[in-house]
Amino acid sequence: MRFIALTAALAFILSSGAVPAQVLAGRDYRPVNPPQPVESGTKIEVLEFFWYGCPHCNNLQPPLKAWLKRKPADVEFKRVPAVFQDSWVPLTKAYFAIEAMGLVDKLHHDVFAAVHEQKIRLQDPKVLFDWMGKHGVDRQKFADTYNSFAVRSRTQRAMEMTRNYDIPGTPALVVDGKYLTAPSMTLNPDNSINYDRYFRVLDEVIALARKTRGGK
Repeated sequence: MRFIALTAALAFILSSGAVPAQVLAGRDYRPVNPPQPVESGTKIEVLEFFWYGCPHCNNLQPPLKAWLKRKPADVEFKRVPAVFQDSWVPLTKAYFAIEAMGLVDKLHHDVFAAVHEQKIRLQDPKVLFDWMGKHGVDRQKFADTYNSFAVRSRTQRAMEMTRNYDIPGTPALVVDGKYLTAPSMTLNPDNSINYDRYFRVLDEVIALARKTRGGK
């Protein structure tokens, strides 16, 4: 009878994606070695490493958007476009140009939709600039920003961060420069991603970072 009860409980955990009582290093997250500096002051920093061309990053956006609405007040969230190879650079520059012009809230999700749903080749700068013009953005101003020294510098920094944080792939979230977790670390038995479970794990890793800082 006890065996049946335990089996039923295990089946529930696996089917519901419930987070085990203890989030485990190596299974649900891994340490960043060495830990990286943060720029969030007294707040816990959460970095999203992503790439506009990544389908898993695209799939993450709706649950991530929902989590951002309820994230703890002591958490500061930032995006970092990862760069693993030269072909990733154009869309990385696209994000930094969008950010520099204060257009992230307006265009971030539209860029994902253009790349993955509409199959528009935004990695081609001319196509990107034309697309921006059609979305109410000053085409020349965006092109100038995209090609600016500031955006080139931030792209170089993103390359360095991708290496320094030892990002295995996208998407990945890094908590307070110390802990890395990714949806691929919280799979269902059929290898599909349970995003509810993933964001519960993220909350637990944030709690761990808070405890490490000496908070409650």
